[in-house]
Amino acid sequence: MKEIYLDNSATTKVFPEIAELMTKIYTEDYGNPSSMHNKGVAAEKYIKEARQQIAGTLKVKEGEIIFTSCGTESDNMALFGAAHALKRKGDHIITTKVEHPAVLRCMEALEKEGYRITYIGTDKYGVISLDELKEAICEDTILVSIMHVNNEIGSVMPIAEAGALIKSIDKNIIFHVDAVQSYGKFRIFPKKMNIDMLSVSGHKIHGPKGIGFLYIDEKVRIAPLILGGGQQNNMRSGTENVAGIAAIGLASKMMYQNLDEDVSRMYELKKHLIEGLTEVEGVSINGNEGAPHVISVSVKDVRAEVLLHALEDKGVYISAGSACSTHKKAVSETLKSIGLDKSLLGSTVRFSLSVLTTKEEIDEAIAAFKETVPILRRYVPK
Repeated sequence: MKEIYLDNSATTKVFPEIAELMTKIYTEDYGNPSSMHNKGVAAEKYIKEARQQIAGTLKVKEGEIIFTSCGTESDNMALFGAAHALKRKGDHIITTKVEHPAVLRCMEALEKEGYRITYIGTDKYGVISLDELKEAICEDTILVSIMHVNNEIGSVMPIAEAGALIKSIDKNIIFHVDAVQSYGKFRIFPKKMNIDMLSVSGHKIHGPKGIGFLYIDEKVRIAPLILGGGQQNNMRSGTENVAGIAAIGLASKMMYQNLDEDVSRMYELKKHLIEGLTEVEGVSINGNEGAPHVISVSVKDVRAEVLLHALEDKGVYISAGSACSTHKKAVSETLKSIGLDKSLLGSTVRFSLSVLTTKEEIDEAIAAFKETVPILRRYVPK
């Protein structure tokens, strides 16, 4: 049975070129980048090249890229690092109600440490209000963290406008952006957008799991979370994951090589998918056009988990929500924030595309959906 993978916001298939590169590093260029011999020098070159590749996509300096283990660590490093470094200047932090758990759980922990956290809401499309953000900023505000693209419904936040607003009020407020779902789909220029820190994950851009990076503007000073041998300018000690770093560097380069063409094609596929899905009665789409790869779909009278497994039986893979918390049954803060009807909170699934998704796959997914939903509704208690 053919597999139709439409859960790319959870993770993506590694590009073949990246798998080949990682195999070469694991089997041939396996040296420790801190070693002084040729094996170490060769490993260090991979790290330097990856920094160049990533910095080039963001138009930032190579030294402003810190490699981490994932997007979650990047978020944690940014938030705890900035909060602890700025504690003497203030104790107020602003974020949104629809952030990824990697941010929300950090905020809960910081709140227990005595920081004051303001959570701003969204409109029915999952987009924040700049007026609400402005009202939330006060003289004790030290940090603002806003995701670029929501991982559940694909809403796109006005990041550039938010950055300009924050800096117009107080240039010393640190602005962090979780770009895990937007990097590789949008052009992001931190210097122009007033972004001080930016979190990215490798496995969302056809790289491997276990690697990410955090952009930190050279003017920003944060407290490191991991101490040890002083690697990465003492910002994150520990022997570098050379294969992962080389992989995320190449993935970044590949994602931005044909960005406009790839994104345009994904938007076309997204539109086609939405048109097909909404031909089924009782199906609604959450959010607006948003990002090119995420579609949140509510299916009246059908449980999300049931639909997920029914489609899986037909070879179609989707998500019942954010895969990062799939095994924890909790009501989505994002769906609550957009005011979704309570009867649909447990009946919402996510389709997510990638640059590898084809029209044929979308057509087959639509056909499977149209065949499956009416059958599942027959078993709904009357």
